[in-house]
Amino acid sequence: MTAQADRVSYRFLAGTRLLASRVGRVHVRPMAKQCWLVKQEPEAYSWATFVKDGRAAWTGVRNFQARNSLRLMKAGDLVLYYHSVSEKQVVGIARVEREAYPDPTANEGDWSAVDLVPYQALGAAVTLEQLKADPMTRDMPLIRQSRLSVMGLTAEIFGKVVAMGGCR
Repeated sequence: MTAQADRVSYRFLAGTRLLASRVGRVHVRPMAKQCWLVKQEPEAYSWATFVKDGRAAWTGVRNFQARNSLRLMKAGDLVLYYHSVSEKQVVGIARVEREAYPDPTANEGDWSAVDLVPYQALGAAVTLEQLKADPMTRDMPLIRQSRLSVMGLTAEIFGKVVAMGGCR
């Protein structure tokens, strides 16, 4: 049995990756980075504007689950940049530059922001329809929880989307 065929599932827990095998062995490996997806309306702040600016404070998130995802982001984590509403497609990859800090746009409540920088544009945008059609991505959080603006992704789904976009 090959190492790849032996892999069954990944579980991400507090900086470790538990790799369960078909024969019941569990290997703990340090996890270098986690993967994320953020959504933005292209009319409000497009990928092109983000690239031109070179950096963005990801502020204004007012959903508790999305806020908690922002708080879990670590410097160096990679983030898929999704154009929502009018385009509905993943267009690029960003990188977390600054970890969670108090959102300066919040007038009340306990909200967080992170700083993102552009990392790489996808060779071809990956549409929502493509994601829904692919067996590996059709159950990803973007599809299951469509109103969520910030979400965690498994490394496998992240890699699949990046490959669908023509990048490695």
